Amino acid sequence: MSIRLYDTSARQIRDFTPLTPGCVSIYLCGATVQAAPHIGHIRSGLNFDIMRRWFTYRGYDVTFVRNVTDIDDKIIRKAAEQNRPWWSIGYENERAFNDAYDALGCLPPTYEPRATGHVPEMVEMMRGLIERGHAYEADGSVYFDVRSFPGYLELSNQDLDDLRQPDEGVSGKRDPRDFAMWKATKPGEPDWETPWGRGRPGWHLECSAMAHKYLGSAFDIHGGGIDLIFPHHENEIAQAKAFGDEFARYWVHNSWVTMSGEKMSKSLGNSVLVGEMVKHWRPIVLRYYLGTPHYRSTIEYSEEALREAESAFARIEGFVQRVTELAGGTVAAADEVPPAFAEAMDDDLGVPGALAVVHTAVRQGNSALAADDKEAAVARLAEVRAMLGVLGLDPLDAQWAGEGDRTEDLHGVVDTLVRLVLDQRESARARKDWATADAIRDRLGQSGLVIEDSPSGPRWTLGTR
Repeated sequence: MSIRLYDTSARQIRDFTPLTPGCVSIYLCGATVQAAPHIGHIRSGLNFDIMRRWFTYRGYDVTFVRNVTDIDDKIIRKAAEQNRPWWSIGYENERAFNDAYDALGCLPPTYEPRATGHVPEMVEMMRGLIERGHAYEADGSVYFDVRSFPGYLELSNQDLDDLRQPDEGVSGKRDPRDFAMWKATKPGEPDWETPWGRGRPGWHLECSAMAHKYLGSAFDIHGGGIDLIFPHHENEIAQAKAFGDEFARYWVHNSWVTMSGEKMSKSLGNSVLVGEMVKHWRPIVLRYYLGTPHYRSTIEYSEEALREAESAFARIEGFVQRVTELAGGTVAAADEVPPAFAEAMDDDLGVPGALAVVHTAVRQGNSALAADDKEAAVARLAEVRAMLGVLGLDPLDAQWAGEGDRTEDLHGVVDTLVRLVLDQRESARARKDWATADAIRDRLGQSGLVIEDSPSGPRWTLGTR
């Protein structure tokens, strides 16, 4: 079965056929660095990290470009509010984004261009669009003439005549719906020299120019959040195709993380910053929580849902640890994932279905452990590690080694405390005080621990809280 993806432009799932056999080129709209990232921002990076990993597993050579928008209206406003240079705002938050990507196990991009490093490419694209009659200069700004491009709004499936007309007070526009590719300089704002005077880039132009530079006139997949479909991606398409590029052949969009039914955003004040989240939750658990729902489904954030994800991952991790101990060393991942896992991933990156295969293998492995079938347990672990590796969730991977050390330290502290309570339970059982013994077990169960009585004594594992 070939890989199939939901293409927003076609409004259906399509078989993926790369431009160049054996190679995949992906452009992902990355961070606009006016503030530190919340988990809604990082979800997009996680979803496309999983996509990249799956293409790599399937044998493709992947070129993955994720840009940084380090100049825009929001960054300039934030700099003015804080009385700081615009570039210091951008750099500080770019580092925060990269720290968040790294913490949650995202592979580094092949290229990560900054918008401000590509003004010459933007000037070249504007010059070509003006020459072709698709753009014009007015009072030092350059605008794209949306009526000059017949395919405008096909991605978002809108009608130009029904489109809200913004910026009606902007002088020089031929049509209020024309969008700025270059903005004339204003006092106190950063600017660059162009044939039309000093100014700064418009948001949409940045990505069209950078995608052209790093991936050429045509590439396979353009990705981003669904909130970017209009106007950003619509305007990217207009610029690039009017310039003469074929541009992206597939458009893939991930859905939002919401709180109380609203998109998570800084403006709503409902952000959950990654830098704060990793102080309270293990990063691998956050990756499980954000990366395992289907990328086109909305995640409604709640601490309860995060606790459920933590418990679900603990069952996987507990199995990995028990079989590793039984085997007396690390069990290598299998060379191939189970066919059912591959089938789910090939079908529009069906991570929920793939994860069900992981949990089935864990249950089978636990049954093998209970039956003292070491060979079967080790075989299941090899399969589980192969699947978790594709999802970036293998707890034995070097990515999580530092976290594993911290987790081991914490596990030792918790184990000491739990053993003290279990000793009290054993004393109650020895004197046949079954009511006290059962009460202790029940209280431990309410705290999220599962107590198992074995011939070698009681043992505890994390369960569902």
